[in-house]
Amino acid sequence: MKIISTNIAEPTTIIWNGEEVITGIYKTPTNQPIFLGKNEVKEDEVSDRKVHGGEFKACYLFSEDHYVYWKNRYQNLVWNWGMFGENLTVSGLNEKEVHIGAIYKLGSALIQITQPREPCFKFGVKFGTQNALKQFISHGFPGTYVRVLEEGFVKTGDTFELIEEAKNSISTWQFFNLLYNKEKNTDHIKLILDNNALPKRKRDKLRGFLK
Repeated sequence: MKIISTNIAEPTTIIWNGEEVITGIYKTPTNQPIFLGKNEVKEDEVSDRKVHGGEFKACYLFSEDHYVYWKNRYQNLVWNWGMFGENLTVSGLNEKEVHIGAIYKLGSALIQITQPREPCFKFGVKFGTQNALKQFISHGFPGTYVRVLEEGFVKTGDTFELIEEAKNSISTWQFFNLLYNKEKNTDHIKLILDNNALPKRKRDKLRGFLK
């Protein structure tokens, strides 16, 4: 896996249900290295800290490989890296092969795979229709957030070096299915109940499906 683009955002105001909402989803490429902090990417806009930023969502990665699918679906949009609100556009990122809890060296940072992106209304606003949320879920390749274990700079061209395989884990693709499929794979749930790369509240919620 390799970084194709580093992206950050300025605060952007959108209208939702008649009210102004500030968002950081409108990211654009930067030609400079970006700094991955423990709770956020330095100089990037994190508007709603209840659902963005923090230990388990310090930085968001999306795969370059999925851009073709979405470009074909939304040919009327103006496309550039960062379109999905990702800080890092990554080539070769396959959600079926990236496992929750895996640790990578990236640039001078050390990161850990945490959880897939769950789309919200801001994604629909950016794509011009709230139907984009269902399409995103149906497509099943959501990218992934990471925890920053060691802060550091990353830049375009940096490659991912696997430092530690994930233990008691499933792929981000499998976890995304757990979140949205009505029929829960209980074997997958059991595998991740003790995986501290996931927030405890998320694990506790899934634990309820075992009763």
